[in-house]
Parts: sequence; structure tokens; C-alpha cells
Amino acid sequence: MTLNPADESFAARLRQTLPEAVFRPTEPRYLEEPRGRWAGQCGVLALPRNVDEVSALVTAAAAARVPVVPYGGGTGLVGGQVMPDGPAPLIISLERMAAIRGVYATENLLIAEAGAVLADVQEAAQQADRLFPLSLAAEGTARIGGNLSTNAGGTGVLRYGNARELCLGLEAVLPDGRIWHGLSRLRKDNTGYDLRDLLIGAEGTLGVITAATLKLFPRPAAEGTALVVVPNPQAAIELLALARDQLGEAVSAFELIAGQGLHFLSETLPEIRQPFADPPDWCVLIELGLPRGQDPESALTGLFEAALERGLVSDGLIAQSQSQRAQFWSLREHIPAANRRIGAICSHDISVPISQIPDFIVQGGQVIAALGQFRINCFGHLGDGNLHFNVFPVAGRSKADHANQRDAIQGAVHDLVHAMGGSFSAEHGVGRLKVADLERYGDPVKLAAMRAIKAALDPAGIMNPGAVLRG
Repeated sequence: MTLNPADESFAARLRQTLPEAVFRPTEPRYLEEPRGRWAGQCGVLALPRNVDEVSALVTAAAAARVPVVPYGGGTGLVGGQVMPDGPAPLIISLERMAAIRGVYATENLLIAEAGAVLADVQEAAQQADRLFPLSLAAEGTARIGGNLSTNAGGTGVLRYGNARELCLGLEAVLPDGRIWHGLSRLRKDNTGYDLRDLLIGAEGTLGVITAATLKLFPRPAAEGTALVVVPNPQAAIELLALARDQLGEAVSAFELIAGQGLHFLSETLPEIRQPFADPPDWCVLIELGLPRGQDPESALTGLFEAALERGLVSDGLIAQSQSQRAQFWSLREHIPAANRRIGAICSHDISVPISQIPDFIVQGGQVIAALGQFRINCFGHLGDGNLHFNVFPVAGRSKADHANQRDAIQGAVHDLVHAMGGSFSAEHGVGRLKVADLERYGDPVKLAAMRAIKAALDPAGIMNPGAVLRG
């Protein structure tokens, strides 16, 4: 369907019904995305202060058939927050809607507006002696509405689940401007279709999330962190099973780190202290969160000793202080920064069944080698099957030298993932980057149902056109 730009006449109509403080001159940051693949456009930039103002904006856009791009923290990696083509959109940034509306410690709940920064949500939970466990590298700038719209993952999925599992209810503005008041604090509400789960992960294509009821958890009384050397990914998988057998849900994170990533850190960020004099080929970062009365060092020592007997580990360090814990995590969290400095030809955010990860790593290396000489940095959230499988030029060459091979590399990796029953998008979403992948690998019945839902809720196609489903 034909859409119209958010032009001066549309802006004038908006100003007749909304305060002038809602409107701002467009700044470059609203038109950029972190990897620089697209330059967005904007007809009108609006920063509403409450859900009624969001409703008024969307109602006007629906009447005028103007595209709407909801904007959170702008940290998404698949282009869902920018609209490079078509009529200039109305961008609705939720950054002024950043309040924590309520904390219910006895219910282990918190209600936050969509513009609240993830780190501020974590802090509000901590102030109530609770934990909001969603944690990711961009938590200082990412906003909770965007986290929910993309169903963000991060390092705590193994124990606590994705953003979807951390949300009980939503307030949202639907594509016709109506407000859905769904901020439920109920853990049992079996009353029909779940609009919450429909909007979470929809990347702004079915409405604008304006607030959320979020689950909190007791803070672990004691935490422990270890960095252990494993001979190969298969041993890491067996170590994960052993850890869960011995420690159950105390295992909060289980991160696989390849030696290539450690070499990239040495090359680009030498100030990041590395605990091993010679970077091992593979290591695992393990995080425990234990209840009162249990000692994390004893738990990790027992795990290491049992793993050593089985030949699953050869060396390891257990953090002896908070600063050493932070050092271990800094190592993991700076790997993406080192990757950016090296310059990836192609990055992949994939998941496969956990037991197939070792085969995927071997076969993935083979399909890449068949295309030329490259370096691979494979790392990520082994505990939930999510790997970042990134391909780089050899030393002395740049990603620009391989620009014509990017599509072939990505296609080879995604074909392998699909053949193994995996997903080409584990935690970053589809956005605009992976629309063709969804069409290629998606189940046709699922895609037909998705298009039917989109047509039913957004018949004019104004909500984030071009994201997730081709316009």
C-alpha cells in the first residue's frame, strides 16, 4: 500500500494537538546504526512524554498513512531502528518515557516505561535488593522497550531466559492508535491469545511498547567466577552438563571463548589484562550465583576437580576478588570491540542445538576454508546454544578486500545452520538485515501466519515498514 511522507503539512497537524516540547530537530544519531550499513531518514522526530502522546502520534500517522519507526536506544545490530528507503517516516523516540513506575519487591516485579535504560532498570531492582537479570554489552544505552521489541538475550539466558521470559505484561499503542492496557502483575492469566508475546520480538512492526511489567529475582547471596581451559568445544559441552548436574540452576552463565578472540584482544586492546601467558585454543567463562550458606569457591573447585578427572579441563583460575571477577568478564565483554577493530567480513548471530555445536564449529570452519583464507572468531553463550561465528581477513588484508565474498560466506554459514536445525538469528532479531534470510529459511506456514497477523493489526503497513517482513 502507498505510504506518505511525514512532511511539513503532517508536522503542522501534529503540532495542533501535541505540545511543542514533543518535537525536536532531527539529529544524526537517530539516523545511524552501529555497524554503519544504512543511513536512515526522518520527516518528523517526536519525543513523547506519556502513552497518550504516543497514541496521538500513531493515530495521526494512521490517518495520514505515514510510516512510523519506534526508536529505543539505537543499539540494534540488524537495522530495525532506521528506515533508509521509502517516504520519510515519523520517528517516535521513547527516551523521555524513562520512569520506573513501581517496584513490588514482595511480588518480585517492577514496572518500567519503555525508555528506561537497561542499566537503570537493573539499578532500580538492586535498590530493592532484587535482581533484574537481563545483561548485555549495550546495557548502558539500550532501552527496555527495544530490549523487549527485539527479545534480547545476553549472558543470563541460561538461567533466566530471554527478555520474553522476563516480562509479565505490556502497555502498548497499536497501529491504529488505541492503547492496550496490559500491564498485568499476574503470573497466571489464561484468558486467550497472548498479545504480550506477540509484541515482544516484533521489532516495532505491530505497535509501540510504552511500558512493561518485568520479573525480578532474589539477588544471589554469593557469586563465583572461573575461567577454565578446555581442549575443544566438545569438552566444553560436557563440562556444561557436569556443571548443571553438580550445581543445577546456580550456573548463571557459561561462555565459550576461542583463542582467536584472545589474540585479537592482544592485537587491538593490549591494555586488557589476560590471565593466561599463552592464550589457549578454547576456554570457558563460568559464573555461579548461590544462595546463602553456599561457598562459590568450594563449588567451583569441586567442579574443576571432577572435570579434571574426566579430562574436560587442563587449567583454570577461580576469581579471588570482585576485581578479578570483573577482569574475567572484561575479557569476554571486550571481544566484540576487538572484533570491530580487526574488521569482520561477515558476522553471524546463530544458534544450533547445543549437542551439535562441536560439529557446527568444525563444519563451519570447513565451509569457510572452501571459500578462501580467513580467520574465524567463534565465541558466545554456549549454555543456550548461541554462538557469534565471525569471519575476518588474514593479517595484512582488510574486510574491504573481501567485500564481494560477504554474501557467499553468509549464505554458506546460514545454509549449514539451517541444515542443522538452527536459527540464523539467535538474539539480534531480523530487522532489515535478515529479511531475505527469513524468507529463505523460514517455515512457509509460519511466514503466512506472520503476514496475516501483520495485515490484521496494521492493514495500512505503517509500523516500521521493511523490518522483519518485506513491505
